[in-house]
Amino acid sequence: MKSNNHMWQTVVLAAAIGFSCVATAQDDAGGEVETVVKSLPSELMPLTPQSLLLDVVNTGEHLIAVGDRGAIIVSNDGRQWAQVQTPTRSALTAVDFVDAKNGWAVGHDAVILHTADGGRTWSLQNFEPELEKPFLDVLFLDPQRGLAVGAYGLLYATSDGGQTWSDVETPIREDEWHFNAIVRLNDGSILIAGEAGTLALSEDDGATWTALTSPYESSYFGAVALGDKGAVLYGLRGNVFVSDDVRSGEWREAQTGSVATMFGDARLDDGRVVMVGLNGNVMETDAALEDVKIIKSKAGTPLSAAIEFGGELLAVGESGVQHIRIP
Repeated sequence: MKSNNHMWQTVVLAAAIGFSCVATAQDDAGGEVETVVKSLPSELMPLTPQSLLLDVVNTGEHLIAVGDRGAIIVSNDGRQWAQVQTPTRSALTAVDFVDAKNGWAVGHDAVILHTADGGRTWSLQNFEPELEKPFLDVLFLDPQRGLAVGAYGLLYATSDGGQTWSDVETPIREDEWHFNAIVRLNDGSILIAGEAGTLALSEDDGATWTALTSPYESSYFGAVALGDKGAVLYGLRGNVFVSDDVRSGEWREAQTGSVATMFGDARLDDGRVVMVGLNGNVMETDAALEDVKIIKSKAGTPLSAAIEFGGELLAVGESGVQHIRIP
């Protein structure tokens, strides 16, 4: 059994099991000739906004949150949420919009969903339950080019808006560590952060990848772009590392004063960085990450992602949508 600090990682990776329908055909002799596994549509549940949600984004027109059992909820004001139908009951772990209309959500059973109407309707682009690997994050560079990463070195790419997805062959996958996050840095390069100190960089929009020197040998759960070439990394037991240039291999450890694992982040309009995680902990820092303050959500339950909206932090996690005031 994993320690408490790994508990929410277990929830994110394995708590929600995808639901599917198995159809078996038979030949004239009664033998099985083909088994087809089909994704079942999500169920509309009134308490979804208060249930397990794993990511949230602001499309510019709407707020979109995704989570357990294929749930996707939509809001205009962050207070009133409506659930929309999706073609899956697999847990959705991440969502990304490249513009106000086009977005993608990924999750368990290697599910990839797409919307072209701002989140009102969703279509199934990928579903491979036989892989037994969840996607954990997704990043689109434009309406055509995107990347999805996940457990055991899962890395897919598309160049046609997700009509087709291909497995990306790269040496960084050889150890099959979990790829927990993929982010675009401010110079346009792409950073993957994951299990066992995994760090990898692509400077050609995901075509090739180079492993980076890591200051930490345990798991990262996310990264935030910093300056032109730098990043902030965060992960297990409150560990946060900062670099002005990720290529340099030079990182400094931020003194957080906390051992709470962080799972999500938000860049505030004033330049501050906020990270959210276990036990409702929120780390709020200045732009230089030299002054770290710890804030607690009222619910005190794990938080997985956050955005700034309406002058406060809108976070999602085990207890659904939460509103947290940031001083």
